[in-house]
Amino acid sequence: MSSIWIGKRIRLSIFGQSHAEAIGMTLDGLPAGMAVDPDLLQRFLDRRAPGRSEWSTARREEDIPEFLCGLKDGLTCGAPLTAIIRNTNVRKKDYADLQTLPRPGHADFTAQLRYHGFQDASGGGHFSGRLTAPLCIAGGVLLQELERRGISVAARIVQIGSVRDDSAFDGPVSEKAFPVSDDGAAEKMTEAIRTAKAEGDSVGGVIECMITGFPGGVGDPFFGGLESRLSQMLFSIPAVKGVEFGAGFAAASLRGSENNDPFCIGREGQIATVTNHAGGILGGITNGMPIVFRLAVKPTPSIAMEQQSVNLETMKTQTLQIRGRHDPCIVPRAVPVAEAAAAIVLFDLLPEG
Repeated sequence: MSSIWIGKRIRLSIFGQSHAEAIGMTLDGLPAGMAVDPDLLQRFLDRRAPGRSEWSTARREEDIPEFLCGLKDGLTCGAPLTAIIRNTNVRKKDYADLQTLPRPGHADFTAQLRYHGFQDASGGGHFSGRLTAPLCIAGGVLLQELERRGISVAARIVQIGSVRDDSAFDGPVSEKAFPVSDDGAAEKMTEAIRTAKAEGDSVGGVIECMITGFPGGVGDPFFGGLESRLSQMLFSIPAVKGVEFGAGFAAASLRGSENNDPFCIGREGQIATVTNHAGGILGGITNGMPIVFRLAVKPTPSIAMEQQSVNLETMKTQTLQIRGRHDPCIVPRAVPVAEAAAAIVLFDLLPEG
């Protein structure tokens, strides 16, 4: 399995399965002497952890990271940084039939094609969103260093189902139980989740992330562009089906005169743009404006409603009733994952010094 991401300066490996003894990550290439605040990291991980709200799975895990190496007295020591999270609330019996009866919308069938029955199907195994927890360990560590360098990475929910929050992204939302800018929209969004859950169904949504304080002039054209590098990492998040930067797909309906961002002199005397349809990136290189991207997150495929599948042993269609504990909407827990994924790429490309 391809579970190693190789950047320009750092290398990240994630390991484990949803219902294995543990999941974890190794982050190699970090500079020595970088501080890691365990309390800040735990608060960040708690935002993603399961079992914390009515729109989350009933499976509760504490998600407390155990650092095995790479830290000395709270500082990175130059060795690879490795941490694990122990899985404590597993129920493999809920997934006993998934080797032969794949869930629609899941990787069960494609995993069978690729690994010929040797894969761990419990909770999705290595394909599970559970593996975003170690991703958040790595991203959470790097977010702290980015903050020390004056770079802020913040994400919010802008859509759940058909309910949108079109208010300005001009304030912190990470401390909110439901990370949106408009609390009125949050009420409508949570009601949409409750309705879907009551009907045995699920809903998806859209996450928006904004990075401020990142320097201009970072990135390369074509294959090394910042959009290319971010997209590769962002699409590794399970359930992400679309990524757009700046105006994104809406730019297709604009004229050049509407989509272009006129240049101006900013408040601190630097060159800036009047608008930010480019999302802070031109030609794959940052222009000094806020980097803005959005993620389309599909509805959770594990739903309580009966669905049609095919028994891989009998090769006959069969009705599937999924057991287990699942999120009626994965979007709220994916917000910190978007921040973590972005932080990994941004740190990797940040000029040293």
